[in-house]
Amino acid sequence: MPEETSILLRLRGRVQGVGFRPVVFRLAHELGLRGWVRNDAAGAEVALGGSLGAVERFRADLPGRLPAAADIQSVEERPAPGDLPSGFEIRLSAGADGARVAGIRPDLATCPDCLREILDPTDRRYRYPFANCTHCGPRFSILEALPYDRAHTTMKAFRMCPACEAEYRDPRNRRFHAQPNACPVCGPQLTWTDARGAALAARDDALRAAADALKNGQIVAVKGIGGFHLMADARDAAAVRRLRERKQRDEKPFALLFPSRDAVAEACDLSEAEAAWLESPAAPIVLLRKRAGRRGLAEAVAPGLPWIGAMLPYTPLHHLLMRDLGFPVVATSGNRTDEPICTDNDEALARLGSIADFFLRHDRPIVRPMDDSVMAVCEGGPVWMRRGRGMAPCTLPLPGVPDGWLAAGAQMKSTVAVTAGGNAVMSSHIGDLDHEGAVRLWRRTVDDLAGLHGLDVVRAVADFHPDYASTRGAAALPVPVESVLHHHAHIAACMAENGLDGPVLGIAWDGTGMGDDGTVWGGEFLAGTRADSRRVAWLRPFPLAGGDAAAREPRRSALGVLREMGSAHPPPGCSPAELAVLDGMLRSGLNVVRTSSAGRLFDAAASLLGVCQVMSHEGQAAMRLEALAADDEAEPYPFGWIGDALDWAPMIAAMLAGGETPARAAARFHATLVEMMAAVARRTGLADVCLSGGCFQNRRLLAGALRRLAADGFRVWRHREIPPNDAGIALGQLAAAAARRGVAGLAIGGADMIECPP
Repeated sequence: MPEETSILLRLRGRVQGVGFRPVVFRLAHELGLRGWVRNDAAGAEVALGGSLGAVERFRADLPGRLPAAADIQSVEERPAPGDLPSGFEIRLSAGADGARVAGIRPDLATCPDCLREILDPTDRRYRYPFANCTHCGPRFSILEALPYDRAHTTMKAFRMCPACEAEYRDPRNRRFHAQPNACPVCGPQLTWTDARGAALAARDDALRAAADALKNGQIVAVKGIGGFHLMADARDAAAVRRLRERKQRDEKPFALLFPSRDAVAEACDLSEAEAAWLESPAAPIVLLRKRAGRRGLAEAVAPGLPWIGAMLPYTPLHHLLMRDLGFPVVATSGNRTDEPICTDNDEALARLGSIADFFLRHDRPIVRPMDDSVMAVCEGGPVWMRRGRGMAPCTLPLPGVPDGWLAAGAQMKSTVAVTAGGNAVMSSHIGDLDHEGAVRLWRRTVDDLAGLHGLDVVRAVADFHPDYASTRGAAALPVPVESVLHHHAHIAACMAENGLDGPVLGIAWDGTGMGDDGTVWGGEFLAGTRADSRRVAWLRPFPLAGGDAAAREPRRSALGVLREMGSAHPPPGCSPAELAVLDGMLRSGLNVVRTSSAGRLFDAAASLLGVCQVMSHEGQAAMRLEALAADDEAEPYPFGWIGDALDWAPMIAAMLAGGETPARAAARFHATLVEMMAAVARRTGLADVCLSGGCFQNRRLLAGALRRLAADGFRVWRHREIPPNDAGIALGQLAAAAARRGVAGLAIGGADMIECPP
């Protein structure tokens, strides 16, 4: 008789909502094992009994049998509890005390099998816009509680019909325990309404009505997986202009939804890496360069820029709509500028009724808003601008940190994070906290993350700036609060993501952040460890007249740069009267701040080169300057030192001397900044250099820094999993606070992340 054994495996990672239990069930049956599998608050449990050889085979084979969306982070083995059943079964999920830390899967794009079904006239789900299986469909956006079971999602309101129930109970069906499983008989349905909410059509008629409206130049609000989009024909200049006017969005680029990869390739240059991201389960918006000479898209889609934010359909609804259309549409977030995205049907009518002509809605509730994720590809790796739908939540190992720590994040590009079960769990994109609606969403997100994981917040970590809404929010909690310097948090996030403890040279370049001297930093070189760092170099500070107004008016940055270097040269775009007022402010020091900000230096250069004088959206001047530089290779301008400050004055003087095209000057400006980084790295002598901050969303700057520093022999580290902008601050806050207390290091190498394209 073969030797018998029994064990209990406790697995952590993304093992819920991804078809894990059916795989376990089938493998156990193949090997003749008895026992059970169930979800619990930490992940999943598998009890096994049978021959020693079969159990060993199970353990060896399971990793290779995992569904594509699953990921096992850790396995703990214990003795099997009590008597095991004679066969193998899937049991109801178990509750648990303490933190609920099971990996939560993001919403996943429609899989090929579901797509084939909704396009097959003989299939019972033909043209059904809510088809899904264990490999795709809504997850985080519909989750109300853990463990991930139908009763804990908004799908609990939809009772499965006998056919769906049979699929759900059949271990050999890919919809086995697919919690959002539904069909036209029992699942969510579409409704087509006017801007007042009056119903005009339903089901497939609603979908066809939406397509007709878009073909006729109308603006349609479409409820998707994480909220509403506002859609318009991207080829129709009048429709795009009308959408801008109604949404009050002057020039900020619109994202486009294309019907297919081929349609994207017709409009944009598309590499294999970029295509892989477009077609990945995350299906983010990918920034692509417009194809030279391509016509057909309205100029107002992305005015003044050579890039388009492109995405492909990621739900059955979007696939069907785009097949009915056959052309790209604007698909911008369903909100007014700076407000959170709409998720509720009645809320959408109230907030978007003056923007959209019609509404395509459905009756599946959305638990939490999920903006589209946005990224670009640079030097073979991703640069994330925003992690939202498809990429959030983001769970990273943070061993040894107690449960219930909260990272409050920053003011701009806000995200928050909590610690649970040895992990840092980062939220989806919240937005800029200058709008009260975003502040309310920040509070809801804190409560949501903590509640979802069964946590009581016991400690908060916040930005050093006392007036950030996130800092005030943390201070309002009845827990101890500690602060982390803004730019140190940037570098700590990069270190944490790359498994570094230090010492490193951190280059933290962004628009603004409070320094430990109370001034506005943003062009910083920090040397230190994850726990702490010191400022070893910085960009020469200059004055900004009007404080925050300078962040919207590059000409004010240009004026500050000119006056700091002793030039009486007037900046472009200022009338004599306005110039007199601004110069008066600089002389008196009234409402004037000094800054070392790299972001504001970009603004100054953009103004002086005639690229942008007043911005309609954040980062516009820097984006236009990057676009102007194109792919020009250029020698750096001269620069100098004033003590530990890098002096940009020789560079600006050379730019003003003229004799070269603005494009050439823009390229040389970028090259000079890269050379400044190399100069500080050589002076400091540390082998590892970390790049972080919003300026490293600039792909020309990032690529130049990576190449130049590597050529000088430095090991250069960048963000690949989280954005370099302030959306990554929350991770840095937790990593720094943990390091201060001697907590074990964060190592992303085994991170529980979504499967990424190569």
